[in-house]
Amino acid sequence: MSNSGVKNRVLIAKPGLDGHDRGAKIIARALRDENFEVVYTGIRQTPEDIASSAIQEDVAAIGLSSLSGAHMRLFPAVIRELKNAGANDIQVLGGGIIPDEDILALKEAGVRDVFTPGASISDIVEAFSRACEDYHVKNI
Repeated sequence: MSNSGVKNRVLIAKPGLDGHDRGAKIIARALRDENFEVVYTGIRQTPEDIASSAIQEDVAAIGLSSLSGAHMRLFPAVIRELKNAGANDIQVLGGGIIPDEDILALKEAGVRDVFTPGASISDIVEAFSRACEDYHVKNI
């Protein structure tokens, strides 16, 4: 929970055709264990569906997971959809099998933080906490 007492509400999503969701479920559970409200959309979501769900669910941040190699197309597509809907204040974080050389490009495209295998759960939770806090500060 942020210092303002506002509940941190996040959405965890699996964009594209990637059917491997164990990591996304682990992150969702870790966030729930830290008192986040978590919406999990399940696998095979389109960028449009993810952005729409995030807006409808009134979340502060979105966590995207990709193990299929489509992160360079799908993560920026979610950000574009948010922007097109006037919701570009929603923070986007990503994780999965992402080569080091793609991380800077994803950040330049608007992904706040990128996590690769081996990232600690505590670092991921802290990143979501900061993202939610920044969202709430912008939307007071």
